[in-house]
Amino acid sequence: MSNNISIRHLRAFTEIAKSGSFTRAAENLHLTQSTLTATIKQLEEQVELKLFDRTTRRVMLTGEGENFFPVAEKLISDFDTAFNDLKATTSQQKGKIGIAASPSMIGRMLPEIIKSYHQAYANIGLYLRDDNASGIEQRVLENDVDFGLGGNHSNQPELNYQPVLMDQYGIVLPSDHPLSQAAQLNWAHVSSLPRIHLTADTGTRSQLYKLERENNLGLNTQSPLIEVSTPAGLADMVKAGLGVSILPALAASTSAFSTLTFMPLQSPELQRKIYIITRKGRALSPAAETMMIMLQDYFKTTQLPHHVTKVPS
Repeated sequence: MSNNISIRHLRAFTEIAKSGSFTRAAENLHLTQSTLTATIKQLEEQVELKLFDRTTRRVMLTGEGENFFPVAEKLISDFDTAFNDLKATTSQQKGKIGIAASPSMIGRMLPEIIKSYHQAYANIGLYLRDDNASGIEQRVLENDVDFGLGGNHSNQPELNYQPVLMDQYGIVLPSDHPLSQAAQLNWAHVSSLPRIHLTADTGTRSQLYKLERENNLGLNTQSPLIEVSTPAGLADMVKAGLGVSILPALAASTSAFSTLTFMPLQSPELQRKIYIITRKGRALSPAAETMMIMLQDYFKTTQLPHHVTKVPS
């Protein structure tokens, strides 16, 4: 026999058990007595047991009803808790948001927007995953985070890429470097200089490969003398005078590069796009949806770092 017992059957059962009366239970549940009687009849037919003994003066639980009563109360409690949790999530009184982003996004762009969100929705947990471009995509694909902020590393067919920022490439060099006083620098100026690059597994380095191929920049990025796996380590190498580096403006605006000079490169002026990355077919929670909208508005209205621009609508 199929099980057609619902939460209304359990509420009817427990209310009658507590009040000892169909009349009072019907009043408490805002039901007619005939509706309540039919509901209990359906329940007893489903379990094939008599749950109440009815006398002219009182309704009492049978032995089987006594055994079932605490179980029914727990089922109702669990249902109410789960339903209230859903409502709390919808109203953003409860929940958690995960975001994967590059170190430069986390360090330079996200603190202010996270502060604003946390002030508005103090009960929503926030966790950030610092990762490279391919790692950001993978975390979104695996549902480890709600969405990502980064480059389009591999154009995954299961992901949506919404462009939000344009980030111009330039050269990072010590402030006392002879070229730091130049009015304008071209890519040709960089080709003959000793350079330090991020390692090949980073999105910045793979994007440089692509730029070199598409624009014939003559950088020979395949065989640099020095490679570093982190932006902070790269900044230390440049400060030590071991060479210059090519970075997007946002990466060069983080605190690790605060004592270095960033100069945008011209002829050609090249930019990378930064995207909000979501998984196709996956609905965001109300909290994550609100955070994403706030991010989009923030990128459109805030004063961005030099040489970082919003994508035209």
